[in-house]
Amino acid sequence: MSTVLSAVAWPYANGPRHIGHVAGFGVPSDVFSRYMRMAGHDVLMVSGSDEHGTPILIAADEAGLTPQELADRNHRLIAEDLVALGCSYDLYTRTTTRNHHAVVQELFRGVYDNGYFVERTTYGAISPSTGRTLPDRYIEGTCPICKTPGARGDQCDACGNQLDPADLIDPVSKINGETPEFIETQHFFLDLPALAEALGAWLDEREATGLWRPNVIRFSQNILKEIRPRSMTRDIDWGIAVPLEGWAENPTKKFYVWFDAVVGYLSASIEWARRTEDPEAWRRWWNPAPHGEDEALSYYFMGKDNITFHSQIWPAELLAYSGKGAHGGTLHSYGDLNLPTEVVSSEFLTMEGKKFSSSKRVVIYVRDLLARYQPDAFRYFVAAAGPEAQDADFTWSEFVRRTNDELVAGWGNLVSRTATLVAKNFGEIPAAGDLEPIDEAVLATCEQAFARVGDLLGHHRLKAGINEAMRAVGEVNKYVTDTAPWTLKDESQRERLATVLHVMTQCVADLNLVLSPFLPLSANEVDRALGGTGEIAPMPRIDEVEDLDGGAGYPVITGDYSGAPSWGRHPVVVGTPVSKPAPVFRKLDVALIDEELERLGG
Repeated sequence: MSTVLSAVAWPYANGPRHIGHVAGFGVPSDVFSRYMRMAGHDVLMVSGSDEHGTPILIAADEAGLTPQELADRNHRLIAEDLVALGCSYDLYTRTTTRNHHAVVQELFRGVYDNGYFVERTTYGAISPSTGRTLPDRYIEGTCPICKTPGARGDQCDACGNQLDPADLIDPVSKINGETPEFIETQHFFLDLPALAEALGAWLDEREATGLWRPNVIRFSQNILKEIRPRSMTRDIDWGIAVPLEGWAENPTKKFYVWFDAVVGYLSASIEWARRTEDPEAWRRWWNPAPHGEDEALSYYFMGKDNITFHSQIWPAELLAYSGKGAHGGTLHSYGDLNLPTEVVSSEFLTMEGKKFSSSKRVVIYVRDLLARYQPDAFRYFVAAAGPEAQDADFTWSEFVRRTNDELVAGWGNLVSRTATLVAKNFGEIPAAGDLEPIDEAVLATCEQAFARVGDLLGHHRLKAGINEAMRAVGEVNKYVTDTAPWTLKDESQRERLATVLHVMTQCVADLNLVLSPFLPLSANEVDRALGGTGEIAPMPRIDEVEDLDGGAGYPVITGDYSGAPSWGRHPVVVGTPVSKPAPVFRKLDVALIDEELERLGG
């Protein structure tokens, strides 16, 4: 059994999240984490709301709120949405906690003491109309390297190179279209060139495993070619203070939100441990395992626009803190920190062929979708047709088709037929008589699905995994058609009827476990339909907690997921009462396609 860290991207708290966001980080990380727990691994799934940075200030001004009030409101909304989606976080917290501030400052001190922070005079972008600092990502222009328009002030998505806003050709503010002014300012830069060799060796080692998605490893290696120091502080009054004399007292010097946010994976792990009986428990996921013990594995889930921060900036911070760059260094209080085992990046999800845009009404927020449709219908769509290895398009027609033709007509119909036939003919799960070859074959198909689907999920291949599971569903539906249990009405055929229904029940129970990482909420309904307790896929909950270090209280997502059954066949219990079931999945009226398109403005 390995320790497995599921480090899930931190949703930005400047507003509610739309379905494109959770398709990239939420569903893939939860499917993986649920499977790994069932497979016997000790999983720690952490994340939280990213609440610092200029966009929060801008959104707060527009809403007539303070930055903290806006963060409070949106943190709760995001947490509620993720719980409704069934995301099984061990801890979903936030970056405005005192614990997080302390961990960020400790990481800075370690990196600084080891010589990987350089103080420089540079140019900062200022809005001429407001005098407020403009964040890198809110400045766009033509890339000075590849000459592609639309490059951001922090990086060019076309060529993958990191940039500074002052380098852009014809830069403009995305906020109001004005040309920014650039003024001299003092900042701390992370000395990435001094860490380039260590980063390159780590990436080459990761490439050799063959586990990383090709697009992620190629992009990560390419950005090393133009590596240079990167500013990790900003001129802003909303964020975490730099813990050095002359800086800590300055109310307008704070850490860059991306230095702050990626440290959240560590700070959330530490907060989780501090809320248990063992405050040092986080080290099992973060420090190298003692000799002879299983490796501590860590997987980072995000969209492709955040690859650079997880395959370059965060590993560089970890290497620098552990003193593993060109300047050497010593270990600090957190010790030698593990680098990511894999950066699991999804591509982009578009909607009806267009990029998501709130201003242009090309958007559906998670909350709105879950208010009208079943969470597992959306989770199924993401697994089967999401942006796993290439950009994908969410369309209402495809959402309806997959829900009706695959979930309802395929899996839902099999569950309903099985439970209905058992309830009508026996009222309980019957014992099987002698098995015929057709029975043994379908039972073998379902038992083999555990190994096949499990291997795919362990390698983050959700699309292939759900397809393999639904292929097995199709085989069982064919078995039902071939055996036609509804025709076995004579008393002399009763033992054969019992055998067929027992086999059907076992197959549905098997496939329900196989599908439970993808469809946890409906898995519990299927379990109840077969006479179970409906607790095979433990659900997350929201707890109201006090700040560990005296700050204001806040909601967190947590849960006890130890009750999930192990990955593999669990024989059904003969004699378990079974009643006529209610439908597990709702069939969708095709008329809703036009209704939803109308909501989008046609």
